[in-house]
Amino acid sequence: MDAVPVIDLTAWFTGDEQERAAVAARVDEALSEIGFLVVTGHGVPAGLRDRIRTAAKRFFAQPEDVKRAYAATVGERGWLPPGVEANGYAEGTETPPDMKETFAIGADAKIGDPLFDAEWFLANVWPSEVPELEELLTEYTARMRALSDELLRLCATALGLDPGYFAAYTGNPSYTLNINRYPPLSQLGAPEPGQFRIGPHTDFGTVTVLDRQDGVGGLQVFTGDTEEDGWVDAPWVEDSFTINVGDLLAVWSGNRWKSNRHRVLPPDPSAPDEELVSLVFCYECDPGARIEPFAPPIGRAELAPVRAHEFLLERLDAITVG
Repeated sequence: MDAVPVIDLTAWFTGDEQERAAVAARVDEALSEIGFLVVTGHGVPAGLRDRIRTAAKRFFAQPEDVKRAYAATVGERGWLPPGVEANGYAEGTETPPDMKETFAIGADAKIGDPLFDAEWFLANVWPSEVPELEELLTEYTARMRALSDELLRLCATALGLDPGYFAAYTGNPSYTLNINRYPPLSQLGAPEPGQFRIGPHTDFGTVTVLDRQDGVGGLQVFTGDTEEDGWVDAPWVEDSFTINVGDLLAVWSGNRWKSNRHRVLPPDPSAPDEELVSLVFCYECDPGARIEPFAPPIGRAELAPVRAHEFLLERLDAITVG
């Protein structure tokens, strides 16, 4: 598979058993071959995403000294300034920092375990300058968690498991919503050699649900053998989400599914004023979960169990600059 497929989920939500099985089979094929798909028919209203972008742009437009009051780093809540994250480091490549700034929130309902609460369930930070963000993002994360849980039900069905299989591991899951602003070339100037809006990397958790805007400097997925000819543009479809497998779910599947490399291109001289805002929901599972990878015939390899907390933390640390 050398292109990201587009799959309509309407039949999954409203179809009969045979139609639902057909959707699950297409998802299994996509996740096995390329690790990505674009979904329509997901049921999340576009108007909510539009309102979030409007509010987020108001925050990003604040003076830097105002945003500094909410400054954070990778894995924390608040404003991640330009320069704190370089996703290419996850591959062991020392790249310049990613060309973006981020406002991040996440799961904040503490579970009573001091270790996990301090790492995965931090209090969210809400800018007083844009008070509507709290209500908008609280609603959006609830919808994203519901959609992610449904995607995991679809994944379980695709594997021939009980649809509720993954629910036993997502009672108190960790997750993060990153609002990424990719500033225009006219503001940033030319990128450094090897610099991207987001450098080549894989995601870390179970599923990522991405709402993105169409642009020249957009998302690419790796499908080939070399850096020169292996990258393809992910299709942009109106009112869709781009879904991909993270490292944890790939291991969980016994390497049946691919956690695939992807990147966001730097701003392009052909569109010097292009500014994009992406909503990136990264879903994980209960931090204390012990993940037993599926052996053949479901999986394709015999893999050792992993603990979600250690597995994810190691990867987060790798992309933090400094």
